[in-house]
Amino acid sequence: MGLNETPSANRLHIGIFGNRNAGKSSLLNAITGQELAVVSDVKGTTTDPVTKAMELLPLGPVVFIDTPGLDDEGELGQKRIEKSFEVLRRIDYAIVVLDGQDARLSAAEKRLLQELTDKKLPFVIVINKMDTMVEAQKKMIVQSSWANEYPYRFVSAITKEGVDELRSFIAKGMKETAERDLIKDLLAPEDVVVLVTPIDAAAPKGRMILPQQQTIRDILDGNAICMVTKETTLPQTLASLKNPPKMVVTDSQAFKTVDKLTPAEVPLTSFSILFARLKGNLKQQIQGAAAIGRLQDGAKVLISEGCTHHRQCGDIGTEKLPKLLKKYTGKQLQLAFTSGTGFEKDLSTYDLIIHCGGCMLNEKEMKYRLAQAQQQGVPMTNYGVAIAYMNGILERSLALFEEKKYLF
Repeated sequence: MGLNETPSANRLHIGIFGNRNAGKSSLLNAITGQELAVVSDVKGTTTDPVTKAMELLPLGPVVFIDTPGLDDEGELGQKRIEKSFEVLRRIDYAIVVLDGQDARLSAAEKRLLQELTDKKLPFVIVINKMDTMVEAQKKMIVQSSWANEYPYRFVSAITKEGVDELRSFIAKGMKETAERDLIKDLLAPEDVVVLVTPIDAAAPKGRMILPQQQTIRDILDGNAICMVTKETTLPQTLASLKNPPKMVVTDSQAFKTVDKLTPAEVPLTSFSILFARLKGNLKQQIQGAAAIGRLQDGAKVLISEGCTHHRQCGDIGTEKLPKLLKKYTGKQLQLAFTSGTGFEKDLSTYDLIIHCGGCMLNEKEMKYRLAQAQQQGVPMTNYGVAIAYMNGILERSLALFEEKKYLF
C-alpha cells in the first residue's frame, strides 16, 4: 500500500449480491466506470468474493465486493453461497441485483433481504437489464409485493441508463459513518507524541507498518508534533525534549522495555490499544484480559490476526505471544492460530481469544468478531491489552482513556 492510498479498512464497503448472470459484475463496471470485474455469459464466472478499491464520488474511497451467485448449484456452489452471506458482516451497504427478465425473488434472495433487514444494513434492489424489458414487465415489478417493502431502481448496465441516479441513491442511502479519531482527540495543537517502533527481523523492509502510518497521520491532522524512534534510542529522544511529551505510544512487543524507559509521569500506551479503542470494544477487551490469569493446563487459546503475511522469525503472534503466555501462566496451553478472513464461526471450544489490533479489518468485521465471541461466552482481548496485562502495566497503558474504569 502506498502512503497516498486510503487503507481498505478505512473505506466504506459496498457488497453486490444476486443470482448468476443477473449482471452483478456488469453493474459494478457501470457504476465505477471501469472494467474492474470480469464479465461473461457463462454462469458462475465470479466464484469467490472479489474486492475492488476505488474512489466513488460523492462517497469518496470505497471497496466494492463482488460476490458469487446466490443460485449456485451443487456442494461447491452451496459453499460459495455461504461465502456471499459472510460478506454481510463487513459491509456498510448492499446492492441486490435482479435480472429484469425474471425479477421474482428466490428463496436465497428472500433470505438475503431478511438478513439485511435484521442487521439494519441499508440496501437497494437494482432491477438490471431494463433495456431488454417491456412496459408490462416493469409494471409487474412495480406492482409486486416486495416493491412496496424494499427500495428499488431500474438500471441497464449495458446502456448505463439509470446508473447516475443509482449512484446518487446509494450516496444518500448510506448511513452517516461518524469518523472517530485514532489519537488526535487526546491531543492539543503542538503537543509532542513519541512513537516507539522497533526495527527487528519481523519489521517490513523499507516501510512503516500500517498502524504506525495511520497514527503519524492522525497526530499531524491534530496539528501536534510527532517524533519517531526505536526503543534503543528512546532515552536520547526523551532527553532531547525541553518538556516531557504528551504521551509515548509503543509497539506492543516493546511494552516492557519502553515502560522502564518512560518516566512514570508520562502517559504510555500502544498502537494496538489505540486500534482497539478506534474500531472495537475496548471495554470487552480489557475485561477479556482477566481470563489470562484463570487459564489452566490444557486450556485452548486462539491467537488471531486480521491480515495475512509471511511469518518470520520473531513473529509476535506465533512466537512472542506464546512464549509470554507460557512464562506468565506457567501452564501447558493448546494454541491455535488464524489469519485474514479465517475467523472461526464456532468459538465455543476456546477458553480465550487474543486478537491483533485489527488495522487491516474494517470496524464492521472487528465488531462482528467481538460480538461472536461475546455471544458464545468466550473472553476476547487483543495483543496490546494482553501484553500490558502480562507485564503488569495494563493500568498505566489505559490511563489516557475513559475505558480505564472497566479495569478488573
